[in-house]
Amino acid sequence: MSHNAEPRNGFMRLKPERTRYDASRTAILPVPFERTTSYGQGTSRGPEAIIEASAYLETWDEELGIDPSLAGIATLPACDPRDEDLAAALSEIESAALAPLQEGKFLVTLGGEHTLTSAIARAARRATGRPMGVVQFDAHADLRNRYMGTPYSHACVMRRLVEDDFPTLAIGLRSLSPREAEFAERKSLPILWAHEMARHPSQTESRFLDQLAELPEEIYLTFDIDYFDPALVPATGTVEPGGGSWYPALNLLRLLFQHKKVVAMDLVELAPIPGHPASDFLAAKLIYKCLGYLAQAERFSAAVR
Repeated sequence: MSHNAEPRNGFMRLKPERTRYDASRTAILPVPFERTTSYGQGTSRGPEAIIEASAYLETWDEELGIDPSLAGIATLPACDPRDEDLAAALSEIESAALAPLQEGKFLVTLGGEHTLTSAIARAARRATGRPMGVVQFDAHADLRNRYMGTPYSHACVMRRLVEDDFPTLAIGLRSLSPREAEFAERKSLPILWAHEMARHPSQTESRFLDQLAELPEEIYLTFDIDYFDPALVPATGTVEPGGGSWYPALNLLRLLFQHKKVVAMDLVELAPIPGHPASDFLAAKLIYKCLGYLAQAERFSAAVR
């Protein structure tokens, strides 16, 4: 299958030889999908803002001592379903994601609202044909059964995945309803709460690894940008105090890529604030850090084979 990537305006605006789809390890899929945002809006502008900010990233990763862009990063045309029916729109997103996943690409989806995650995770599981866990970095549980009249709300996305038999692990949660709390307890969902991480920072990584060990080998990573404290990332629709900070988040992500096979990821819920690009840049940098951890993990795997 051929894909018309967009190298000139793509992620990081790399040289053409690093953006050819057939030679790229990673495919970036912008999905400016926004239908159910419930407070601040603007997530439809998130993918464009991330790509724009990424043009100013340096390619060298000083932590890892490598240039992750050498593996190739192709940017696909945006998938922006127009169907008013949310189930049909999610089906269209799933189809757009399935092709690059079946071709072995590491797929990075730029949202858009969190609702889209259920479609991409299903596509990832279909592509591999094997059990898949979902690791969620987030401020909110997103375990409601329905919200504002729809089961496809961004506030319901993790509920849909749990019901679809995805084992999950939630990191950094600090906001949920009584019914969500009851559902999480009844289903014995593993959660690393934000208040626990703040009170016992020295234990966070070991607890994360213990819970991660219970998930399947293959992982889908969903990163809601409101995981971070709003002092660091104010550009999101529903901010929550007490969130994560940069280096502790990277430590957990590095461990995730070291100990599991992450097959795809998304970054969602960025709602850019005009004239204040810091959140956009952080989102772009976070994605590139994950590509670095992926490259490091795959190098190690190749070396031990």
